[in-house]
Amino acid sequence: VLGRGYREMPTHGPLPITVPGMVDALWLMWSKYGSMEWQRLVEKAATIAGRGFAAHIDLARAVDRAWDILSRYKGGARAFANLYRSGPGAKAAFPGLSWALRRIMEDPRDFYEGDVAADIVDTVKANGGVMELEDLASYHAGTGKPLELEYHGCRILETPPPTQGATTLHILMLLGEDLPAHGSREWSLSLYNASLKAYRVRDSLITDPRHMTISPEDLLNPGILEEPRGGPVEGGVGDTTYYAVADREGNIVSGIQSLYHHFGSGIITGRGEFPLNNRGSDFSLREDHVNRLEPGKRTLHTLSTVLMECGDATYALGTSGGHYRPHQHAQLITGILIDGLDPQEAIERPRILFNFRDKLIIVEEGVTSPGIEGYRVESRKYPSRTGVAAAVADYKGYRAGYVDVRGDGAALGQP
Repeated sequence: VLGRGYREMPTHGPLPITVPGMVDALWLMWSKYGSMEWQRLVEKAATIAGRGFAAHIDLARAVDRAWDILSRYKGGARAFANLYRSGPGAKAAFPGLSWALRRIMEDPRDFYEGDVAADIVDTVKANGGVMELEDLASYHAGTGKPLELEYHGCRILETPPPTQGATTLHILMLLGEDLPAHGSREWSLSLYNASLKAYRVRDSLITDPRHMTISPEDLLNPGILEEPRGGPVEGGVGDTTYYAVADREGNIVSGIQSLYHHFGSGIITGRGEFPLNNRGSDFSLREDHVNRLEPGKRTLHTLSTVLMECGDATYALGTSGGHYRPHQHAQLITGILIDGLDPQEAIERPRILFNFRDKLIIVEEGVTSPGIEGYRVESRKYPSRTGVAAAVADYKGYRAGYVDVRGDGAALGQP
């Protein structure tokens, strides 16, 4: 990367593409917990991709916004041409994706060891990237022990490193339980100070746990938050889908997937017509950085989700938002636990976002800026795209789903 003239990881193109983990992760989840036939589950998606569907307004807008990137590489221009400047309702069909899904339907490891894997590698190399079949074949999803915090009488679970799940818990630890009135300047300032300190801990300690200087469990030692830490903090947006699911047997899933930036790297596979991620853009090229680029290493990952156990209620909640996610999660959790809101009320409540890297504070209508010197303030009319949240709750007798007015989510129940 340095030899090609970069001084920091590029955002788009072939170099930030990392081995996609989602397919093997879903296969592992299904192997451990699934009850329906794998082929039946995947066949539905394959049929929809091949037959086509009416594009909703957010998909049409996303293609327009990202067209400069998508049209830079021939795969994107071909796969999404029908949606460019189309508006909602245009037919979106991806026969190549249907082919890839049917390969996965027959054998999930085809994504890593078969024709789909070859398509990924050929695409990356054709665009000047570096990836071998061995990189995909050697990948296998695993399980991790969630990080856990007792907060306001509830058990809060977050995802372990290399994700930023610990940062949500750090913000809660720093905020405590005696908070100023929501939306006030004092509330915004408290959240800003807690988030800045928590993100500095994140960016100095969290990466692939095999490369960390402390264990994931030690991240929740309160002394970690007392050590002085400075330096730049990352920030930005992402292209993420969060989903929460509960069933009649009491199982509950807090799930998330992402290409990272909009359409990821901007590179679409030649035959499979699916975008490749740009997760590697979060690596540092500094030799002294904990998250520096190294072979076989997973970067600090923005994806994280929440599970909460509160007496007779269990919640799954999360949101899109990239680097913003930890202080989004903190706002949702404190809304439910400290302010006593229904999950729907907590999701719909106005928010504030901090982009520490670009010195930007995004304030949704209904929240007062903390007034931090040197920061730009971007005021947004409510509701704005400050992340699209969702939640599901199991109240030990009935289940309820909650979605965000800011996005296209739907709360669906099935008897």
